[in-house]
Amino acid sequence: MTAVRTLLARPWIWSFIGALIVWLAAILFTGGYGAGGMITAALSLAVFMVIVGIGQMFVITLGPGNVDLSLPANIGLASAVAMKVMGGSNAMIAVGLVAALASGMAVGAANYLLIRVLRIPPIIATLSSSFIVLSIDIAYGRGLQIKPPPAFADFTNIQVFGIPILAIGGVVFAFLAGIALQRMIYGRSVLAIGQNMRAAWLAGIPVERIRFFTYTLSGALGGINGALLAGYFRGASVDIGNEYLLSSIAVVVIGGTSVAGGKANVPGIWGASLFLVLLLTMLNTFGVSAGVRLLLTGLIIVGVITAAGGQKTLR
Repeated sequence: MTAVRTLLARPWIWSFIGALIVWLAAILFTGGYGAGGMITAALSLAVFMVIVGIGQMFVITLGPGNVDLSLPANIGLASAVAMKVMGGSNAMIAVGLVAALASGMAVGAANYLLIRVLRIPPIIATLSSSFIVLSIDIAYGRGLQIKPPPAFADFTNIQVFGIPILAIGGVVFAFLAGIALQRMIYGRSVLAIGQNMRAAWLAGIPVERIRFFTYTLSGALGGINGALLAGYFRGASVDIGNEYLLSSIAVVVIGGTSVAGGKANVPGIWGASLFLVLLLTMLNTFGVSAGVRLLLTGLIIVGVITAAGGQKTLR
């Protein structure tokens, strides 16, 4: 019993429990049909949320007001850049991935410069930059019909014993992110800044350098995500990253990361991603409209934030 209580006390476990409940509800509705396929599909789609969710997690952990709202536009532009550079050639896959990474890093660095140089609040700065990036993407990628190289498209859809290879890579990436957060100077600096920025500065932490790196990291992960999405869905699109505006924040909050900063939870990102993907799958199975799906997702986020706030008050 003690072990169970200890496990339940960990905030990330509830996102996995929620994912399990949703999965059970879906297979009960379908009479057990397609249960394994649902898990495979959930893993395939959840990994994209995990990638951008981890970037968003580091940004939010910096403290109140820090958030990256440029991710959807960033993902769309990077998908176009990757496909255009690859040009359908297997020999250009590595170059296209580097180009997508550079595109994302440029967006992330620009976000920080808007925040630091012009003293614009992060939520306004990243939202403003998203409109600029979206305009560039429309001019650059609108009507782009280039397909991904066959080897790249095949790679993003490979399964090992029924488990998508991207999901395996996503688990490894999340593990490394957890090590970076808890064991490396960078991660501890992010946590310290989120807890008290002035105290972190007085302690000798290079606050602005860490913030710059964090926004650039979030942009870089958005760029890589755009390239992988283009490979998975067999092509780039201006709208390919639209759903990650809400979901990238949702997986962070539902996964147990504090919106007040200074407290992050990497395992919860995976649990929350699976929960959201399975929830959308279940709602689609029930025939629920897109508007209702968005409403329910928003209500879930509000509920989690309210619950977290209530626990903080009780303490």
